[in-house]
Amino acid sequence: MSTVSPTDRGHLARALELAARGRGAVHPNPMVGAVIVSPTGEIVGEGWHARFGGPHAEVAALADAGDAARGATAYVSLEPCCHTGKTGPCTEALANAGVARVVVASDDPSEKASGRGYGNLRDDGIEVAVLPSTDELAREARLLNQPFRKQARTGIPWILHKAASTLDGKVASRTGDAKWITSEESRERGHRWRAELDAVVVGIGTALADDPQLTARVPGVVRQPRRIVFDAEARLSVGSRLMQEAPEIPLTVVVSRAAPRGAVAALSTSGAEVIVATGEHEQARVRSALEQLGETGIASILLEGGPHLAGAFYDAGAVDELRLFVAPKLIGGRGARSIVEGVGIEKVDDALEAIDWHWEASGRDLLVTARLREW
Repeated sequence: MSTVSPTDRGHLARALELAARGRGAVHPNPMVGAVIVSPTGEIVGEGWHARFGGPHAEVAALADAGDAARGATAYVSLEPCCHTGKTGPCTEALANAGVARVVVASDDPSEKASGRGYGNLRDDGIEVAVLPSTDELAREARLLNQPFRKQARTGIPWILHKAASTLDGKVASRTGDAKWITSEESRERGHRWRAELDAVVVGIGTALADDPQLTARVPGVVRQPRRIVFDAEARLSVGSRLMQEAPEIPLTVVVSRAAPRGAVAALSTSGAEVIVATGEHEQARVRSALEQLGETGIASILLEGGPHLAGAFYDAGAVDELRLFVAPKLIGGRGARSIVEGVGIEKVDDALEAIDWHWEASGRDLLVTARLREW
């Protein structure tokens, strides 16, 4: 494999920018961008995977380049596919176009790829260069597709926990009032995240207290997320807004074996998909549910449930990233709850520590993003 030059890195960075344009529209495929550069260094084609079932990034970029792709270098954010799915193999398209060299930012960990794309390209006489996995740009490429990568490796959805608290760490007052802790700008971000991920999850406590819709209310939304309620005893009312909209917007209710059969049947008859999570405790039932949800093709989940459900997810080791809005407010109160409950840990030395984190302004709030795992 050839080395990657500083010029190559610049074109790969552009490929990553293009890839991000497919956010929220290409599931279950990954986001991919591609740039075609002529032997003289001129960008002659660009493309990205814009929608599921549509042309892959390489094919779109080759179409943009036309005959200028012959002898050119293709820069791709993800290892080109070598199998036939909704479209043909991208490795074949690159070879047929006469591309001389392919530079890749990150590997594809799925069983159908995992290095096979590189091998096919080399077999066709194409020079291949891949960024080292330790390179920061390679890491950016991996982070772009964490849900795809996690599901490819584990079969379990990637979990983003969204929470909001006051400066003193409270998610609601001692009476349970939580509207509104955060600014309008922060709430709009939450709706955009719903539109980008496959599903949004809450617990039955939130569902009963707020009667939410859990829809993505943003302009131009491509698809609504599946709504999921963890409801061990099947208490969700068939008259709730979630149930009333179930025929149009998919709803899954996760129950335990203890749920009354009549209540489960009523939910199912009214349009909800019902999953029975097994296990002796909440952590086990969370893992059971996530395994079953992953089998249905759900690769990413926005966890919006309250402190109780969040605690069960953390106890199960299921959360991959936390995005916490901190509002410039103080509530106080011994009975006011914090963002995560559950069993927790006994010693600070055993605490789950973020592998990296950063913060930014969101209206009048502070948004803290903590990445807990990388795939």
